Amino acid sequence: MTSTTSDRNLRPDPWADDADDASQAPFKSLTREQARALVASSPQRVSPWWVVAVQAAIGVLAALLALAWGLLGTAEGLFWSALYGAAVVVLPGALMARGMTSPLSSVSPGASAASVMLWSMVKIGVSVALLMLAPKLVQPLSWPALLAAMVLCMQVYWL
Repeated sequence: MTSTTSDRNLRPDPWADDADDASQAPFKSLTREQARALVASSPQRVSPWWVVAVQAAIGVLAALLALAWGLLGTAEGLFWSALYGAAVVVLPGALMARGMTSPLSSVSPGASAASVMLWSMVKIGVSVALLMLAPKLVQPLSWPALLAAMVLCMQVYWL
């Protein structure tokens, strides 16, 4: 038995729904005043440099907390480990912020997308390299202090 389209009662576009019909309204231009009001009501963009600065401040605070915590024992190792952990987040973040705010990255949408991918790879590579160098550069190294400072600095993105 074969069925015809009238038997199945199909719509012309199976992915369309009633909300799509409302989106077919004609385009209406905004006046200059309406555009200014829209821009004024939208949330302000956060500068990537502001994020890097807050991460650095949180990293220094984490290192000072590690120093205070470690006054009972190996305070110097905890301080430098926490400070290095903050650097593992802040330095690659600063590199990415520099790359993303360059004039070349905003030439076109394609250039912006390529810039995001490129600087994300640079950020990951520098972070991994810094983590691999940590045992050689920080003596004595405290991995818990380093990782705690890294986590605190990365949580700034949530703000």
